[in-house]
Amino acid sequence: MKTNSGNHVNAFLLLFLLLLPSVCASAADKDDRAVVLLETSMGDIRIALSNLTPRHRDNFIRLVEKGFYDGLLFHRVIKDFMVQTGDPASKGAPRDSALGNGGPGYTVPAEIVFPELFHIRGSVAAAREPDEVNPNWESSGSQFYIVWGRRMTPGALKRAISYLEERGVELDRFMINDYQMYGGTPHLDGAYTVFGEVLEGLDVVKVMQSVSTDSLDRPVDDVLILRAKVERRPFSGREGVE
Repeated sequence: MKTNSGNHVNAFLLLFLLLLPSVCASAADKDDRAVVLLETSMGDIRIALSNLTPRHRDNFIRLVEKGFYDGLLFHRVIKDFMVQTGDPASKGAPRDSALGNGGPGYTVPAEIVFPELFHIRGSVAAAREPDEVNPNWESSGSQFYIVWGRRMTPGALKRAISYLEERGVELDRFMINDYQMYGGTPHLDGAYTVFGEVLEGLDVVKVMQSVSTDSLDRPVDDVLILRAKVERRPFSGREGVE
């Protein structure tokens, strides 16, 4: 009996050791996202970029490393909805400037990965031109928004689900639960590229989305990105997708 018990223990230990590399790899895979820090005039926001959207991820990293976002305004802020930035024309822009049309001179092909990535509160997504002039839903090369969104009431969620179903988009029960518990903007699902999420600083976004704004949704007191920097690059095997 003693020998048998020892064999069972050894067999279990061997199985554990064989499985350990795959377990570690799985854990590492969850942690290999690039991380970008936005130092804003209202506090720091730390963003993780999804490896499921490599074109958007790599484009964002390139712009951050060039200093593209440094000094840009959050030029469009809508309470209970989102905060938007990334227009190079917003840097030092006077109060009467019409903002929201600027970019780096190119667009990024859509990478809509739904249902894995959806518009739950804290999601980071690419802005884009309307469907009428942008039938392929290509993203702005630089403008992005951070989702806030209300916690969805049953009535609001029912209306959102009906709207999405007309577009052939279906929310599963886990998404529905998340939208009810945390908030978000489900009506944008399946039509805009979500490419990241806020890791830290959602409290900053909460304050930012509630500031006073003018008729063009620009904050009355400018809110800007002081500096953006890449804190962690993605796993090298996934980097450099053009």
